[in-house]
Amino acid sequence: MSPKSRVTRPRLLMAVGATTVAVIGLVPAASVAAPPGGGPRPVPYRHHLDIAQQRSAHGHGKAKASSAAKDEDSDTEDPEEIAEQAEQYAEARSAPGVVAPGAYTAAWQALQSMPTTAGRWQHVTNRPYDGDDPRYRDVNSNSSGGAGQVTGRITGLAADDHGYVYAGAANGGVWRSRAGGGHWQPIADGLPSPSTGDLRLDAKNRLWYATGEANTGGTAFVGSGVYVLRDPRRGSFSPGDRVGGTELESSVIRALRFFGDRVWAATNHGAYSHSVTNLSGPWTREFAPNPDYLPGGVKAAEPNAPYKNIINDIAADPKDPTKVVIAAGWRSGDTYNGFYTRADGAWQRTTLTGDIASDAANVGAVTFAAAADGSKYYAIEQSPTQLSTNPDSNLQGIYVSSSGSPSGPWTLAADYKKLAASGSALTDPGYMPGVQAWYNQFLQVDPNDPNHVYMGLEEVFESVDGGRSWGVPGPYWNFGFPCWSIDPGKRTGDCFPTTHSDQHAVAIGSSHGSAYVVVGNDGGAYRRPLYGAVDPAGHARDWTSLNDGSIDALQYYSVGAGRDGKGVAVSGGLQDNGESILRPGDRVMGSNFGGDGGDTIVDPANGCNIAEEYVYLAVWVTNNCAVNDGAWSTDPTKATSYDVAPPDHATNEARFIAPLTQDPRNADTWIAGGRHVWLNTKGYAIRAGADWTSLFDLGAGHAATAVATSGGRVYAGWCGPCNNQGFTRGIATGHTDGTGWHQVVLPVDATVPNRYVSGFDVDPADPNHVVVAINGFSRRWTEGPGAGIGHVFESRDAGTTWTDISTNLPDIPADSVRYVGDGALVAATDNAVFFRAAHSRTWYVLGRGIPTTTTLQLKTDPSGRYLYAATHGRGIWSFDLHQVDCGR
Repeated sequence: MSPKSRVTRPRLLMAVGATTVAVIGLVPAASVAAPPGGGPRPVPYRHHLDIAQQRSAHGHGKAKASSAAKDEDSDTEDPEEIAEQAEQYAEARSAPGVVAPGAYTAAWQALQSMPTTAGRWQHVTNRPYDGDDPRYRDVNSNSSGGAGQVTGRITGLAADDHGYVYAGAANGGVWRSRAGGGHWQPIADGLPSPSTGDLRLDAKNRLWYATGEANTGGTAFVGSGVYVLRDPRRGSFSPGDRVGGTELESSVIRALRFFGDRVWAATNHGAYSHSVTNLSGPWTREFAPNPDYLPGGVKAAEPNAPYKNIINDIAADPKDPTKVVIAAGWRSGDTYNGFYTRADGAWQRTTLTGDIASDAANVGAVTFAAAADGSKYYAIEQSPTQLSTNPDSNLQGIYVSSSGSPSGPWTLAADYKKLAASGSALTDPGYMPGVQAWYNQFLQVDPNDPNHVYMGLEEVFESVDGGRSWGVPGPYWNFGFPCWSIDPGKRTGDCFPTTHSDQHAVAIGSSHGSAYVVVGNDGGAYRRPLYGAVDPAGHARDWTSLNDGSIDALQYYSVGAGRDGKGVAVSGGLQDNGESILRPGDRVMGSNFGGDGGDTIVDPANGCNIAEEYVYLAVWVTNNCAVNDGAWSTDPTKATSYDVAPPDHATNEARFIAPLTQDPRNADTWIAGGRHVWLNTKGYAIRAGADWTSLFDLGAGHAATAVATSGGRVYAGWCGPCNNQGFTRGIATGHTDGTGWHQVVLPVDATVPNRYVSGFDVDPADPNHVVVAINGFSRRWTEGPGAGIGHVFESRDAGTTWTDISTNLPDIPADSVRYVGDGALVAATDNAVFFRAAHSRTWYVLGRGIPTTTTLQLKTDPSGRYLYAATHGRGIWSFDLHQVDCGR
C-alpha cells in the first residue's frame, strides 16, 4: 500500500511505485463464454475471467472500467483487493498519524484490571462451514468450487512426527491437533495478540509463536512479540512465555529461522536475533536498512516509514550458519530492496550468483527453504517491476541453489508461464500463477528428499525432481475444468476436492510412520499424504479439509439475525469466505454468497431476507436465503439473488467495506454510504441500483465509514483523506425525507477526536440522541494532529455538541457501539466487548468466554435479548442480555 494520499479509490486500487493499478467492474455475463464442460459458471468465476481480460487488455497491471463492465458486480477477490483491505483496516487504527509501539499491549494490560459483568458468551459458529454447501448454488455463490469446509486465514503451521499439528490463524491465535489436524484446541487465548506471523518447532520440539501477521506486507495485524511453549503437546501459551523484552512489540513478523544457537526474526522493523538457549534478555537488532524510519527515529512520522525496514526472509549457509543472507524490501519497490550479507562486521548489499535477480527493481517479497541435508536451497522471488508492468503475474521466478548455499549459484526452476502450463487453474492472461505473489508464498522441502518440494502461491504446487517439473495438486478452484458441474448432487462435479485459494503456510509431519503435508491458506488448513495420488490432470485426489468446526478462525466483518421458522437465522460477511448462514437446526453452516462478504443486514421478521455487500458497496439481496439448486444456469430467471448496488459502486466512490444499515423501526428503510448517503425505501423488495435515492453528497474525496438511522434521522461518518497524509473526518446528519442535511462542525481540536468514525447507534426513544465509536488510539500513542482522547462519545442534540463517555475504557480502537435493553450501551473494540448500564459512568467487560480478538460489529436478535458479536478472527458469538441489568 503506497503512502500516497487518496480517499476514494477506484474499485481496486493499489499504488505500485509511481504506477497505480486499478481493476474495475465486470463485463456482462453473456459476453463470457463457458469453459469446457458446458453450462454457465457462477458470478465469482465470471468475474475472475473479467479481471483477467481487463488486466491483459490494458497491460501494465492496470484495468479500466467501461460502462458495460459496470453492469454486473463481482464476488471473487481481485489481486489488489487484499492490499486495499489491509490498508483500510490499518488506516482506521493509525489515523491521523503513526501509532507508537506498545499501544496494543498497554490496552491489553488495562483490560486485565477491568471489572467484568456476570454471564458467559456462547459460541455461535462453532460448527463446520461448508463453502460447497449444495443448498446454496445460486448465481452469486462459490458453492461447487471445490474448497469444501473452510475457516479463516491460516498463516502459520508446524507439525511433528507424532501426529501433532499446530495452526496459527491470521487473527485467531494458535490451535493444536493431536490427530494430524482436526479436533482442534486453542492454546494461545491468554496472549495479548491473536495475530500469527509464523509458527516453528525447534530441535527441542519447543513451539515458537511469532505474533503479527506480515502476509499483506502492511501493518494491519501487529503483534506483541515472540513466545515459546516448552511443552506444546500439553501446555498453552501465557504472557510469561515471551522471549526477550518489548523489542518486537507492535511489529509484524514474516518468518522465524534457526541457525546454530540463534533464532532470527524477519520483521517490518528489521532483522533481529536471539539466543535459543537463554530466552531472557533483549532481542538484538542485527540489521535495519533505514533506521531513521524506525519508531523513535527522526523520520518515523513520515508517511512511508512503515515500508522502509521490511525484512522478508533470512537464509544461512548450512556449512557455516554465521554466513547469513537477508532478503529485504517492500513489495512495490524501494531503493533498499535487495539481498544483504555481513562483511567485516557491517551489512552490505550483495549480488547472489546465477539466475536470481538481486537488483532493487526485481527483489520484492522473498521466501527461502533449505533441504535438511544441506544440499539445496529453494527460493520464491516476487518482483516490484513485474507488479507494476506485467498484468499476468508479479512472480520473478522459483529458483534452486544446488550448492546448498543461499549465495548461489541459483538456477531458474520455473517462471509463471511454466507453472501455468503445469495444471494450473490460472491460465488466462491477466490472472496467472504469481498474480498475488506479494501475498501468497510458502516453500517446504521434504526432510527426507531434497528434490521433493511443496510451493504455494495462489495454488499449491509440487515438484519431485528438484524443480525441473511441477504439478498442481491444489488448483485455485474447479470452476474452469471440464469435470466441474453445478449439480447439487455432487460436491464439485466430477472433480476431486481442492484446497481454498491463497496459500500462506506449510508443514510436513507424520503419524505412526505415515507422512503428510499440511497447507494453510485463506480458507484454513488442508492435509494430504506427502506422496499423494493425482488425477490425469495432476490434481490431487486426496485432500482432506481440516476445518471440522472445532477451529473457528473465521474473520467476520458483519452479522445479522432474523426470524426463521421457530428460531433465528444468523448471517455474516467474511474476509475471502463469502457470506455464511446458520439456520435453525443446521449442524453445518452454508455459504450463500461468494468472494468477500462485507456489511450485512437481515430482516428481523424474516431471516431469509438478506442484503449482503461484497466490497465497495456491491450490494446483493435475496428473499429466500439464496437457496438454489443451480437452475439459474439453464434458466436465468430462476436466480434468487439480485444485484442492487447503489450508484457509488459504479463510480468507484465507496470504501472497501462500505457501511449499510436499516432502520430498526422499519426494515424497509435502508441507508448505505459511499461518497453519497443513499436511501432505499423498498426494503428487501429492491431489485436494482436505480431504486436508491441520494440524500446527501458528503463531498468530493470523502467516503462514508459508518451510517445509522432511526425515526427519520440519519447519521453518516466519513473520512477523506483517509490515511495519515492530511487525514480528515466528519459527521453529516439529516432526515430521510431529504431535509435538514448538513455537516456537523467538528474542528481538528473538537471533543470528538480527529480519528476514524467507525460506528453509530441511535437511541430508539429519541433520534437526536446518538452515540459514536471512534477508532484508533488516543494522543498518548498516536502522533498526529487532533488525535485527542476517548473512544465513545454521546450527543443529545443530533451532533451539535458531544460528550466523551469513554471514562474507564482501555485506550483501544473502538469498532461498534449499540444501545441494548432500556438505555444500556455495549461497545466493541479491538480486544474485548464492554458494557455500561443505563445512567452509569462505569464500563465493564461484558461477560466471560469470548476470546481476545477484534470485534467489528454488534447486532441484536429480533427480540433484543441476544447480542451478536462479529469477531474478525474467532467467528460469531452471542450473549444473553438477561444475564446483566440493562434497565434504567
